[in-house]
Amino acid sequence: MQLNGAEIVIECLKEQGVDTVFGYPGGAILNVYDALYAHRDEIRHILTSHEQGASHAADGYARATGKVGVCLATSGPGATNLVTGIATAYMDSIPIVAITCNVGVSLLGKDSFQEIDIAGITMPITKHNFIVKDVTNLADTIRRAFRIARSGRPGPVLVDIPKDVTSNVTEYVRQEIEEYFPDESHIDEEKLDAAVSMIEKAEKPFIFVGGGAVLSGASEELMEFVNRMDAPVTDSLMGKGAFPGTDPRYTGMLGMHGTKASNFGVSECDLLVVVGARFSDRVTGNTEKFARNAKILQIDIDPAEMNKNVIIDLGIEGDIKTVLKKLNAKLPQQEHKEWLDKVEEYKVKYPLKYHHDVLTGPFIVEEIYRQTNGDALIVTEVGQHQMWAAQYYKFTKPHTLLTSGGLGTMGYGLGAALGAKTGRPEKTVVNIAGDGCFRMNMNEIATAVRHNIPVIEVVVNNHVLGMVRQWQDLFYDERYSATVLRDAVDFAKLAEAMGAEGIHVETQDEFKEAFAKALTLNRPVVIDCQIGSDDKVWPMVAPGDAISQAFDEEDMAE
Repeated sequence: MQLNGAEIVIECLKEQGVDTVFGYPGGAILNVYDALYAHRDEIRHILTSHEQGASHAADGYARATGKVGVCLATSGPGATNLVTGIATAYMDSIPIVAITCNVGVSLLGKDSFQEIDIAGITMPITKHNFIVKDVTNLADTIRRAFRIARSGRPGPVLVDIPKDVTSNVTEYVRQEIEEYFPDESHIDEEKLDAAVSMIEKAEKPFIFVGGGAVLSGASEELMEFVNRMDAPVTDSLMGKGAFPGTDPRYTGMLGMHGTKASNFGVSECDLLVVVGARFSDRVTGNTEKFARNAKILQIDIDPAEMNKNVIIDLGIEGDIKTVLKKLNAKLPQQEHKEWLDKVEEYKVKYPLKYHHDVLTGPFIVEEIYRQTNGDALIVTEVGQHQMWAAQYYKFTKPHTLLTSGGLGTMGYGLGAALGAKTGRPEKTVVNIAGDGCFRMNMNEIATAVRHNIPVIEVVVNNHVLGMVRQWQDLFYDERYSATVLRDAVDFAKLAEAMGAEGIHVETQDEFKEAFAKALTLNRPVVIDCQIGSDDKVWPMVAPGDAISQAFDEEDMAE
């Protein structure tokens, strides 16, 4: 059938099973929005308050559902406002497709009104990107974009379409979506056998789980692998939920704000099996001192991550789920009771601690866990509250912690929460924010109200940029340069002004009551929680130190 480019965009989205898009219209993309209007009963459009909110919402939708998230923006500033969200998705390997429209083909390169080379701008932060100058190539390009976004190591793809291409007409033939299956052909059987040999020789093995295990859907295979290895398990921020945080072998997060049990255990182990993690500097600390007593076995779909930050002894390239399935078939049952007992002693000796007599970030997170029975989708912004969420909420399933790990994007959480709730409407979705982060994109509360998306926004409000201030406190002789946010902004009243429920709390009992109320309202709620400005995330590893040098408040006192 003969369709114009804008209609082809919508038909291709329907081919891919897209039911929701997030965006903001403008002149260059107007034809696409006009075509979308005719299909508004098939594809829901969420009009965000800012294009950055749309890109974060597409990201949150993808993380929560495992599908490809989609966002739309017009040319020029509309497209550039997507950049932070695209970069956030790129750093965490999240599959999104960003569709932008540009000035007409004849106007490209002439500094036309609202023209920008968005393909050039986003080249370093996309898995691939396209500019489609011929309508006959449009359908195949969009199909390819989705295939690239979700295959292999996932990531964001951008498709830029000049306005005249959206109005030009060509023949369109519907195609069925290609089901994606991981490529098993390059998984090296000799390396699998070598890995089994390494595991059998280990006396003090440790398993480190990253975001790749979540993205590959490998939770069942990972559990069997842990059982067969009989080893303790730690994770990265991105790996939360791939292995249950309630399991006795789980030791907590690894790295700068990881538990002492994890940091000490990894520093002492003789084999570290790394499952879908990329050795971020926030995990390793001083790389020359990281796991220096251990042989390192790394399993990852991306060979570029092997020997990039840490030199390994053996790398197995492949989809995590597939590799673990093959390893489980080869690996005999192991037994490491003495080593597990040693790690358990660390867990008992060095538990996470906080002050229980006042309202604090850890208390807030534990209360959210208690009232949601550990079954909510937890979204976070970036900073102290993010670390408290990772430490004190026990994630037992994948796709239940949505957070900006690699880029550390303040302002990510609220848009992502809207995307998550849209994709998983049956789940309670809580965004845990700091006051500094909430200021970044708090206008998306208006989006939540406009579209009746009942997210719960919990603002851990210490009136400072908490994590930056913590560093200033510990390493900059208490020089609090530009980190104090004490002003007259009332977040509860602000929420009410945008049509949401706003609640101000200062005590533990007030928070318990407020959160219980929020769970019953089925509307957007902002809970403004007043905590101390000097509260800190413990434990901590100083920059440049080994993770074995983790310290806490008691160590500081001594």
